[in-house]
Amino acid sequence: MRRTCEPELMDDGLQASAYAAADFSAGDQAVLERCVAVLAERPAARRQRLLDLGCGPGNITFLLAERFPAAQVIGVDGAAAMLQIARDRQAQDPSRWRALSFVQGLLCGTGLQSESSGAAALAAGFDALVSNSLLHHLHEPQVLWQALPALAAPGAAVYIKDLRRPVSEQAAQTLCERHLAGAPEVLRHDYLASLHAAFTAAEVRLQLQHAGLDQALQVNEVDDRYLEVWGHLG
Repeated sequence: MRRTCEPELMDDGLQASAYAAADFSAGDQAVLERCVAVLAERPAARRQRLLDLGCGPGNITFLLAERFPAAQVIGVDGAAAMLQIARDRQAQDPSRWRALSFVQGLLCGTGLQSESSGAAALAAGFDALVSNSLLHHLHEPQVLWQALPALAAPGAAVYIKDLRRPVSEQAAQTLCERHLAGAPEVLRHDYLASLHAAFTAAEVRLQLQHAGLDQALQVNEVDDRYLEVWGHLG
């Protein structure tokens, strides 16, 4: 199945609300545990600044902040509608999330660009770079792979999880029925679009090779629909 790009930002209010209301807790917890495992591969590594790229409504960001309460955890996304949901959740218990912040920003070859008041927080030097379901939204994936070294502290941990593109339209429909049978139509529509926009593991390996990251980061297929990229930079 050929790749078909979808919009890079999920900035529609209906989309954002449906995504935030869905129960992704099992998958989110799996991402957190893999992040912890990658960090543990270098026990001496610092865990002071953690960045969640394409954070959406903040599901993973909140889990990271809870697991690493002494760390500065930042969630960044280009979609204002998604970030508003995350900020509203944080505002319900601000004393609990003092070291957590959400910033609107976009990936660029030199890291992140933002015009928001939190732009200064996006300076390079992050000890962990995490991303869940961002890669398939990017029309040009190299913008992510080029940004990682620019944002990373020496030895930074990287964990990225995303959908992988199935081999056919029928396979995509089967995955949708298997995993989103009872989901709202907006989620089913977006899920199919995301499967069409996703990359294969082989394509991601070529992307890493092109970016000069193939010696630092590994690619693996996970379950029936995901791929993951992990390792340490520098």
